[in-house]
Amino acid sequence: MIVGVIEIFDEQRGDGWFVAETGERLYFHCVAIKDGSRSIPTGVRATGIRAVGRLGRDELIDLVAF
Repeated sequence: MIVGVIEIFDEQRGDGWFVAETGERLYFHCVAIKDGSRSIPTGVRATGIRAVGRLGRDELIDLVAF
């Protein structure tokens, strides 16, 4: 589980960037938001799991805000 903050979220595109406490940036898509809401505010703390996405790059999945 990775802990960090939602840095950017684009409502129209449905994607954004998550910054881990280690400083690493990970892309995520709205379908990765675990509660099914398809939207998440910027600046909120969150957790997730690193996984290989459709394009073969690391992405964040099972994203949960707290």
